[in-house]
Amino acid sequence: MNKFYVENVTSADKSITIVGQDVNHIKNVLRLRNGEQIMVVGSDQKNYICSITEVNDDFVNADIVDIEENAAELSAKITLYQGMPKSDKMEWIIQKTVELGVARVVPVMMERSVVKLDAAKQKKKVSRYQGVAESAAKQSGRGFIPEIGGFLTFKEAVQEAQGLGKNKENASASLLLPYESAKGISYTREIFDQAVKTDSIAIFIGPEGGFAESEVKLAEDAGAKIVTLGHRILRTETAGMTVLSILGYLMERD
Repeated sequence: MNKFYVENVTSADKSITIVGQDVNHIKNVLRLRNGEQIMVVGSDQKNYICSITEVNDDFVNADIVDIEENAAELSAKITLYQGMPKSDKMEWIIQKTVELGVARVVPVMMERSVVKLDAAKQKKKVSRYQGVAESAAKQSGRGFIPEIGGFLTFKEAVQEAQGLGKNKENASASLLLPYESAKGISYTREIFDQAVKTDSIAIFIGPEGGFAESEVKLAEDAGAKIVTLGHRILRTETAGMTVLSILGYLMERD
């Protein structure tokens, strides 16, 4: 069933209206007509099964016929602070981590990042990355479209991560940084087991050249746990997906 995201839909509504780019997709690409069903995901992350009642050039109307809970979201909100890689690797990272359950991806300009972008190019990249996230969210059945944050320096990323989970009372957060000099895998298992019980998780991944030692120290001083991903050295585009896979498995529900 084709899925679309519409804000401000609640279980009290009887019908929904779709506007914007999805209208053209419904009318001219999918060629859906009155009586055919679509799935709409609301801002409450519920799935609304809808029957189309009207299709025109400007909007699509549909009646809500059923409501389902969306089981695609993880119990903790995961933010990936990704060291900016070369080429188009960032798009690949965003696509795959969205499929794996990330809630937000933030590109970070780190000391060993090779790519250098001015403000205008950064803004253009973020817009493109958001489109990649939206496409991946639709393909994987996510309950919302993960956000692509604006470019940050590593110091800014650490400061932002420290604030995760503090927007509501009694919330908790974990900060994780995979690094080759971390303690053994038993320690990492313990840290991961603790992390999945928190409300928010921040993951720091370095660029192709890895983290500078000063960056690792800055993160550790801010409360980040330095963990290992095993005896193999992973590429920057593999490391984040590995952490997401482990955390997702530990949080997955029946």
